[in-house]
Amino acid sequence: MNDHFIKAYDRIKDQIHHTPILTSDTLNQIFGVNLYFKCENLQKGGAFKIRGALNAVLNKKLNHDIKGIITHSSGNHAQAIAIVGKLLNLPTIVVMPKNAPKVKMNATKSYGAKVILCKPTQKDRENTVNEIIAKNGYEMIHPYDDDDIIFGAGSVGVELHQQIKDLDYILVPLGGGGLLSGIAMYTKSHSKNCKVIGVEPENADDALRSIRNKKRVTSHHPDTICDGLLTTLSERTYDKIINYVDDIITVSDYDTIKAMQLVYERMKMVVEPSGIVGLAAINQHSIFKGKKVAIVISGGNVDMQNFFENYNFN
Repeated sequence: MNDHFIKAYDRIKDQIHHTPILTSDTLNQIFGVNLYFKCENLQKGGAFKIRGALNAVLNKKLNHDIKGIITHSSGNHAQAIAIVGKLLNLPTIVVMPKNAPKVKMNATKSYGAKVILCKPTQKDRENTVNEIIAKNGYEMIHPYDDDDIIFGAGSVGVELHQQIKDLDYILVPLGGGGLLSGIAMYTKSHSKNCKVIGVEPENADDALRSIRNKKRVTSHHPDTICDGLLTTLSERTYDKIINYVDDIITVSDYDTIKAMQLVYERMKMVVEPSGIVGLAAINQHSIFKGKKVAIVISGGNVDMQNFFENYNFN
């Protein structure tokens, strides 16, 4: 299994950032935990997503010609696909829900992708993509339900274990499950003692309910500030999480916002809500006291224009 992740990493490493591990003595003292932040907010496109997207497109190009690429995404995967299309000189279409953050929509356009808006439901996303594929034959690059995406995303784990040894826990944001699946699969074949835990919002807890019910359930009306974690597990990611992930915990939006604020104030980093749920989990759960814990910051794309528009300077 390790081979899949190493091959994916070798395939993409020259075109992505080798993101740093950052630490904070202040945060270690506040929480009583040895924290190591894997900063994918500093990745190309501002999130880990380019790892899976680039690996998927490059691997598919090895097997057949690609006329163009298409996907549906509320933001970070959209930007990743747009960057990959630009890098590989491929026509790119991204279907985005009308309520996607403006910063992510504008960035996707800036990389040269054509953005088509749809209603903010999974069904509308998929139907719009399928209609376009029927017309132009573009290659669909799914945000997470694809082994090549998972192997590429798992390269975060490859780097992480190269950078930090003897971790007790890795906390990973959980939406569709591609990042968590990849990191957990690689970790279990690399480190027997390290536990991998998925973290999702309380009001978008389909993964936790799936584990408890022993079958995949969907979250029809998720309500959370974590816009990047609104997606539900696929059968593929559900199966991988069942087999490789040690636990799933949930966090409140309140603790997520406080974690964003703390990282900004103490580490001078801008992170998006979805990207910092791991630190929110540290605040809510005592099992991490005295442990060596890696927190994967999955992204840092915050709509600062919206912030400044709503800020009263008077």
